[in-house]
Amino acid sequence: MLERLDQFEAEYKETLEKLSDPDILSDQTRFADVSRKFKAIESIVNTSKSLKQATEDLDTARHLITDATDASERELARSVAEEAENEIERLEHELQLLLIPSDPNDGRNVIVSIRGAEGGEEANLFARELFDMYMHWFESRKWKVEILGETSSERGGIDEVNILVQGEDAWGRLKFEGGPHRVQRVPVTESSGRIHTSSAVVTVLPEAKEIDIDIDPQDLKIDVYRSTGPGGQSVNTTDSAVRVTHIPSGLVVAMQDEKSQIQNRAKAMQVLRARLLAQEQEKQNEELSQQRKAQVGGGGRSEKIRTYNYKENRVTDHRIGLTLHKLDRVLLGDLDELSDALLADERTKQLSS
Repeated sequence: MLERLDQFEAEYKETLEKLSDPDILSDQTRFADVSRKFKAIESIVNTSKSLKQATEDLDTARHLITDATDASERELARSVAEEAENEIERLEHELQLLLIPSDPNDGRNVIVSIRGAEGGEEANLFARELFDMYMHWFESRKWKVEILGETSSERGGIDEVNILVQGEDAWGRLKFEGGPHRVQRVPVTESSGRIHTSSAVVTVLPEAKEIDIDIDPQDLKIDVYRSTGPGGQSVNTTDSAVRVTHIPSGLVVAMQDEKSQIQNRAKAMQVLRARLLAQEQEKQNEELSQQRKAQVGGGGRSEKIRTYNYKENRVTDHRIGLTLHKLDRVLLGDLDELSDALLADERTKQLSS
């Protein structure tokens, strides 16, 4: 470990020099990447220095225990040694966490998609509530949010919505939200008062920059049409809505929120690049592939990462077996307890492996 820490100190000095390089300073993308790397290495180097100091303190205290002629001096040295041992144990654990390979998507903007799945209009209404829940959470974490496109259903639910989220730790937390979400409640569409089970699907993708994904214009089919509202009625008189089909992959993205065809096309391309990036990462990394498949699934009620039970005011995350009896607060955006637990579980698995 000490050899590896020495390598980090050398890399720290090299990265610090890059931050003053005029070529890097003039390129915002490269500067952001180098700054992010510097911040991560700086934490490792500072913790490493603290560990070395604590080790020296322990050695000094042990020598004092051996050499001291006075009982009070030996007792003081033992106290210092015990404190140093505890500090070493804490710092070694902290270093282990810092040395875990970072997620390649950390620091990226995130595209969150929510759509109703099984359960008809009740699923769409639940998708709307998930949307509201996440918007409250994003606000509490001070993440920047932009609605890329939204298609409403007839009763005010959501057929599908795409949201761009910007925040330093947004990907690290939001990646756990991808997958089928199941709801158990008496729907407003049910007259007999029976509890139904429906589901909505949340998909979480890292935003792809143009330099990440090279799209050949010849591979795109662009259709334009008039924007429509719930029930299919036309909401404007120009062909401003855009449907982009990526022929090689078969991916289709439609946008109609903006009045301008150019703006809708730009947002559709933003979502398309994110989906293509996810596909490319799946090919390169089997673990990412499994994660993506787990997210999308079939949207069925039997497939779920989380269940929201309204009658019992209960929310259960099935991946870590955590149940909280505060669904009312969760729906208002109080998701940090769930998010913290999922982060802790991930770190535990990484350390054990």
